[in-house]
Amino acid sequence: MNFEFDETERAILDNANAFLEKELRDDAGRYRDHMVPKEVMHALLKRLSPFGFLGTLIPEADGGSGLSFLMSIRLYEELFRVFPALAGTAFVNQMVGYGLYMDGTSEQKRRYLPGLLSGELIGCQAATEPETGSNPKDIRMRARRDGDGYRLNGRKIWISSGSIADFCMVLVRTDDKQTNRMIVDRAGFTARELETLGQRGWSTAELNFDDAWIPESQRMGGQGAGAQQTLRDFTVARCFAAIMGVGTAQAALDAAISYARQRHQWGKPIGQHQLIQEMVADMATELDCARLLAYRAAWMVQQGIRADTQASMAKYYASEAALRIASKAVQIHGALGLSRDLPIEGYFRDARMISIPDGTSQLQQLIIARNILGLAAFGDAKR
Repeated sequence: MNFEFDETERAILDNANAFLEKELRDDAGRYRDHMVPKEVMHALLKRLSPFGFLGTLIPEADGGSGLSFLMSIRLYEELFRVFPALAGTAFVNQMVGYGLYMDGTSEQKRRYLPGLLSGELIGCQAATEPETGSNPKDIRMRARRDGDGYRLNGRKIWISSGSIADFCMVLVRTDDKQTNRMIVDRAGFTARELETLGQRGWSTAELNFDDAWIPESQRMGGQGAGAQQTLRDFTVARCFAAIMGVGTAQAALDAAISYARQRHQWGKPIGQHQLIQEMVADMATELDCARLLAYRAAWMVQQGIRADTQASMAKYYASEAALRIASKAVQIHGALGLSRDLPIEGYFRDARMISIPDGTSQLQQLIIARNILGLAAFGDAKR
């Protein structure tokens, strides 16, 4: 395994980092506690586009940035560190674009991909339902045949970017009981924004489909392939979720290190006290472990090696480690760590969110153990 980046890739990272710190740091602080408005998010995505953030999963010949998957993960590590709301929205656009590239028709790609890659369009994926979370094979939302199209009825919940999306890639069950993914433009659904503990700058919504009609041309991929397409995408999504944990944890550790150097007590920086040093050592070690697990999973995906176990390991460990690291960052700051005047409590709230989407930590444990033991806790279910 090689996690080294060549000279061109290092230059891309340096330029992207300089842009993030100089141009987006203030915007990130401005939207720490409330959602980025749709028109502002479009403008931010357009500013990201020239750096390749929106097309890292698409080959250059098809309009993408042509970067390796490992490089994509590395770029998003920095974006999640600086501006998690923008990183999350860009990540969802990436996943929607990846789904279109892999399974969309030529017309669907022509209509939606350029806008996703430029920031002109915001997309979302909708699989989770009020009573169905981790297993896409269990979804209930119906798409009933109606002429040369379908009538969609049902609800989706906890949908990232849902209230600001221009279109939705939705997983449904058709009359023949098969699962399919279909593209629904914004007029076909209503959205209700949901308030969350953390990641408040990033839209999370409930979507309602009330007899929405879409033509057959909006169905993606082969008939009945929706659940398998969604399961395939989970491996890629969990690599991004892992690097979300890494970026969040890095921001918390950076803040803790800075404070431990500056804050003096009993005549010396608190960073010289043994218990503070113990916490910093634990934080840095856990962060490196999480980062290496994420890089390994991304490298395997890049090489075409099956990586569902490794992606689950990375997502599980990185999300839990991010929470432990952010909690220690709060502790190092003492009472200031609880204050809304500093971003520390926000890192803690953001970190707490990561262990649930894209499969909870408990689900990742089941996947890891199933693949190691060859024994499934729930029959032969694939998640």
